[in-house]
Amino acid sequence: MRQFDLVGQGVKLILKENVLAVLSKAPLTTVSSAFHNGGGIKKTNVILNVEIPKSYSDSRLHDDPESFIVDSSKKLDLREGFVGMITAAAVENFALVSKSNGELSASVIATAADFEGNTCNHAESAGEAIKISESEGTINIIVIIDGKPTETCLVGTLITVTEAKMAALKELDIRSVYSGDEATGTVTDAIVVAETGRGIPIVYGGPASPLGQIVGYCTKKAVREAVMKAKECASNRSIFSRLRERHLSIERLAFELSKVKSLKADEKTLTICLTKMLTNDSSLASIVLAAAKMDEDVEKGLVPPEFGDVEAASRKFSDALLAKQTKSNAKALAYSAYSNEYDAVNMPPFLKQVLIRIVKSALSMEKAEIP
Repeated sequence: MRQFDLVGQGVKLILKENVLAVLSKAPLTTVSSAFHNGGGIKKTNVILNVEIPKSYSDSRLHDDPESFIVDSSKKLDLREGFVGMITAAAVENFALVSKSNGELSASVIATAADFEGNTCNHAESAGEAIKISESEGTINIIVIIDGKPTETCLVGTLITVTEAKMAALKELDIRSVYSGDEATGTVTDAIVVAETGRGIPIVYGGPASPLGQIVGYCTKKAVREAVMKAKECASNRSIFSRLRERHLSIERLAFELSKVKSLKADEKTLTICLTKMLTNDSSLASIVLAAAKMDEDVEKGLVPPEFGDVEAASRKFSDALLAKQTKSNAKALAYSAYSNEYDAVNMPPFLKQVLIRIVKSALSMEKAEIP
């Protein structure tokens, strides 16, 4: 069993087997979305985050989640009355961040991932269409405030925690597995915000308030650290992972490029060509990722009016970034010229122009090198 001190006298974090527990000698006031004894304002001395064993199927867990968490609580000899969450993440990989500012202080504990140690595989963007058969991915957050927020402040702080979680995911460019858009969380995230009740009343918990700034900082850092421990969500993910997360796998890109008859290349050849270029030429990889980001603005209607026509802008974009990749400016302009055969390519404009051009250049150079 491992033990860690949290803000506030008599408040500690315990890790034992699959149970991560906040224990407080004095009752904590909580507001939460925890499934066990959560919802509304509650008093409790114990907050649990319990890891689901791999032997548990998704259907088995959802048929009787209460028995699972109650049985798990017995490992710490706990009685009923605790607030409890469950997670597929390995709770031993939790992140703990604490900060104080004068009389205000907070600790945030976060876990993130699924049975295989992945968060990216279950990320979603709130508001999109979601179809799931299993719901293993979870980001769970416990916030302990050594202070006396009002009930309204607690709810406001919960909103701040949610915003900070989203900011952490945005910083890591975590993408929804359903749409490829920027993720806002996973489908089973849970948050508990608790306070010790000491000191004078705190009215505001929004992001600009003193309390909100501390909690926001701790949450953002803790979620980022927890997510980065997941196998597929490290900050240094490959260009291929970054594209695949946007639903732009190399195989899909090669399939679309094969529709350009003038390339005279099949999907297999194009897959090999793209893989080789993006692996060996960092400048090309950065240009492709930049084009993908530009296309996100196109999709969201955020292209500045100064750009004018998007199609024309995408060709100028490829000209500006890829001129040095070809043997001459004349050849570069020829590659970026519009062709009717490009219409068959189901790809956003900036990425389409860049990929067609660099593939044409690469294939022509390969042919030139053949004696």
